[in-house]
Amino acid sequence: MKFVKMVGTGNDFVVLDLRHHRVRDNLLALARDLCRRAQSVGADGLLTVERSRQADVKMRVINPDGSEADMCGNGARCVAHYAARGRRGRSLTLETKAGLVQAELVTADRVRVTLPMPSPILAVRLTVLGRTLTAYALNTGVPHAVVLAPDLRRVDVQTLGAAIRRHRAFAPAGTNVDFIQPADRHTLRARTYERGVEDETLACGTGAVASALAAASLGRAQSPVTVVPTSGEHLTIRFEPDGRRWREVSLEGMVRVVFEGVLA
Repeated sequence: MKFVKMVGTGNDFVVLDLRHHRVRDNLLALARDLCRRAQSVGADGLLTVERSRQADVKMRVINPDGSEADMCGNGARCVAHYAARGRRGRSLTLETKAGLVQAELVTADRVRVTLPMPSPILAVRLTVLGRTLTAYALNTGVPHAVVLAPDLRRVDVQTLGAAIRRHRAFAPAGTNVDFIQPADRHTLRARTYERGVEDETLACGTGAVASALAAASLGRAQSPVTVVPTSGEHLTIRFEPDGRRWREVSLEGMVRVVFEGVLA
C-alpha cells in the first residue's frame, strides 16, 4: 500500500488513503511501527483518509504510542491538502471525532481549517515539581493546558510538560501542554509537549489555537494571532469572541509533501 509523508508547519505525518483499500495490519500497531524515529518512516502521527457519509472525507488520527486522538489541527490541514488532489474547487469538509472541520486551500501550499467551537477556558492552579503555576485549560478538539513563560528558551518542556500532562487535575486522559511567550498583541511564540507523542514537537495546530485563545482571554492577544512554534514557521489563528467562548476559529499555515512510498 502507498503512503505519503507530509509536513504541516513542522508537524510531520504518515498519510494512508483507505477510501479504496484496507489495511491488513492493526492500525494502532501500524502507527507505533511507522512513527518510530530513526527506525522507520518517523512521524508525529498516522493519519488515515477514509470515506464519510457526513463530509467529503473522514480523518482518523493515531498517535505514535498507538492511542487515537479526536482531532489534529495540522493533521487536518495535511489531509485536506491530500484529499483536494484532483478535486474541483478549493473547499472541502472533514469528518473527525471532534466534529466537522471546514477546510480551504488558500494557495497551492497553504491550507486553512475552521474548527468546531472550543470549550471555555478554565484557570487551574497546579503544584508541579515543587513549584506552583497557573495553567489555562481548554479543549480545541483535544485538551490543552497553556502556561505563560517569561523566557520560552529556558523552559524544560520535556520534564515540566510531562509532569503537567500527567497531573491529577487532568486525569484520567491527561492533556497536551503549551508554553507561550507573547511578543505583542498579534504575535506569540509557543512550545508544545504533545500527549501521545510524549515529547516536544516542532509544532501543534490545536496547541497554537489554544495558545492564541488563552492569550486573548488574558488580554495579551487579539485576532489575528501569528503563532511561531519551535519549527520557526508561522501559523495564523483567527477567531471572534462569543461571551466566554470563541467562534469562527481558524488555523492557517503551510503544508507540503515530503515524499511518497510503499509499505513493505
